[in-house]
Amino acid sequence: MFSKEKPQSLPTIGSASSGGGASAKIETVIGPTCNFKGSVQSDGGLRIDGVFEGSIQIAGNLIIGETGKVIAEINAQNVSVAGALKGTVKAPGRLEILQSGRVWGDISVASFLIDEGGFFRGQSVMPGEPDMPMLEAPASAPARVVDNG
Repeated sequence: MFSKEKPQSLPTIGSASSGGGASAKIETVIGPTCNFKGSVQSDGGLRIDGVFEGSIQIAGNLIIGETGKVIAEINAQNVSVAGALKGTVKAPGRLEILQSGRVWGDISVASFLIDEGGFFRGQSVMPGEPDMPMLEAPASAPARVVDNG
């Protein structure tokens, strides 16, 4: 229990395409029986399987497990939601809402993925998105009168 052995590292998430480098390591876990209120700041990743209310500012990835319930302002590299989230999400990477995931709030992300069965209600902004093309109205043709008589 109090030995000097290093603890085994926790599993990582993500792939090379979703920023799954060193910051993808999950270093902190809020378990399913834990209720946490406050703020979390970390250079690593965070997994929430319990209840969290507050703010999250992490350089790594955030995973909200199926049993996780979160009310927060979130700044994280990538966010994966299998539980419930209410709040704002800012991520330079990706927001992923899995089949069991539910999100209420505004998001600002570079990439957004929602699985079939997932739920999202809010506004989304994708920084750097191209301007909407200006569509011209169709050229008006002279009106034709049809006499059915």
